[in-house]
Amino acid sequence: MSDSTTNPGPDTSEHSAEPGVEAVASAEASARVGADAAASTEPDALRRVDTGAMAEAGAAAAAPPARSTFSLPYRWLSIGMYSIIFLAAFEAMAVTTIMPLVARDLDGVEFFALAFAVPLAAGIIGMVLAGNWTDRSGPLPSLITSAVLFVVGLLIAGTAVTMPMFILGRFVHGISGAAVIVPLYVIVARIYPEALRARVFAGFAAAWVIPSIVGPALAGLVAETVSWHWVFLGVIALIVPAAAMMLPPILRVRDQVQGDPAVRWSVARVAWAVLAAASALTLSLSKELPDPWQWVVAIASIALVAVAARPLMPAGTLRAARGMPATVLLRLIVAGAFFGSEIYLPYLLIERYEFSPSLAGAVLTGAGVTWAAGSWLQGRLGDRMSNTQAVQLGASVLTAALVVVLLVSAFTLAPAIAFIAWTIAGGAMGIMYPRFSVAVLKLSPVSSQGFNSAALSIGESLGAAVALALTALVSSSLAAGAFTADFAVTVAIAVVAVVLAPRVRPRGAVAASESA
Repeated sequence: MSDSTTNPGPDTSEHSAEPGVEAVASAEASARVGADAAASTEPDALRRVDTGAMAEAGAAAAAPPARSTFSLPYRWLSIGMYSIIFLAAFEAMAVTTIMPLVARDLDGVEFFALAFAVPLAAGIIGMVLAGNWTDRSGPLPSLITSAVLFVVGLLIAGTAVTMPMFILGRFVHGISGAAVIVPLYVIVARIYPEALRARVFAGFAAAWVIPSIVGPALAGLVAETVSWHWVFLGVIALIVPAAAMMLPPILRVRDQVQGDPAVRWSVARVAWAVLAAASALTLSLSKELPDPWQWVVAIASIALVAVAARPLMPAGTLRAARGMPATVLLRLIVAGAFFGSEIYLPYLLIERYEFSPSLAGAVLTGAGVTWAAGSWLQGRLGDRMSNTQAVQLGASVLTAALVVVLLVSAFTLAPAIAFIAWTIAGGAMGIMYPRFSVAVLKLSPVSSQGFNSAALSIGESLGAAVALALTALVSSSLAAGAFTADFAVTVAIAVVAVVLAPRVRPRGAVAASESA
């Protein structure tokens, strides 16, 4: 793949108006759901949402909806989809709070970071497989298979008696949790009228907001009063009826959700995804090797991640070419800095300050609220804040907040300071995260929007997985104080984001500003 960007004719304006899109972008466009792109054009959409699908929603929002998503033809399908998104979001938020208890109970503290890196890496494979399968066979086979595997993964994790067994469960529900989202977007495109799609994705956004606010504390309470096992097993009891709600309405319109058997399996793309995931996991395990081999394996693994990611991302991404490629890379870096820190903060509060899991989870709740507020604010600002300005502001504030968290860890400062800093970090993410989606869509021709949107999700997973591996490796190698080395790594990653943030501005926009 050439390092030069060859996409013809994208708009080089860097403001936040989203382009209209004729159809939902490639089904591979997401493994995570939330309200990013929605918030850029819809002020009341609140958290992360798939970029390719939200481009469709942006186009749909121009026309008033004909009916509610809960009207009779769509009621049970909508409830089922919202429930699946809600439960997937709850599980993702809950694990961060209870993982210190799991690691301690299963005598697997040394695998703490790996337990998070495994589902992130597995999700890269899941989204690519599900996208290809959905194109070939329609969304129903991949949806059913992914939902079944998600339940199996939760069952393995929820009944685990050893850390390897728990990590196996995390792998299974990681790959299936990413995959289950993909067919949902295709279902929205095939079954819902265009005028309703914006509302469907607003519902997806809301389904992420609630777990981000109540999920961490609720999971901690369940772990304290019953057992951490029921954080996983309890989701199973709810996800089965949620999936069952969806089947009858889908089967009634089965002709609308057929795939195209002429679509071939993209073996090469799947192979690159597997290599990227395997390299990220090898990086996570490298800390177990003796010196100097741990660094030899780590450097080789990072190189393989870069080689495998290159065909999965726009040309010029790895060298931070101005405009869309640099935007994709920035999201990868920012995800690594934020999510690499997020998993350690509740752990710090539980281990050093003896917080209960539910109280430690409250720090994530604060960030969830400010993320939503930041998304709303940048949506209200619209063209008054360019995409580049939003990313520069967000990256700078995030870095400052992470530095404060690092100081709390290094000097055992009051935990309230960490809580305030992390709450500010959530707001910084809310301001800049939606603009990654909008900038990529605006700078992509329609024919490349699916691929480029998928690259955002793949980059997010890779960035977080690699950051988690690096924190564990550096902390182990330096024998530094607990948590301090981890946060030092994420601060360093965030500084890179600050340095590269100006490159979000497209080359044409730079020339225009210089001539003005």
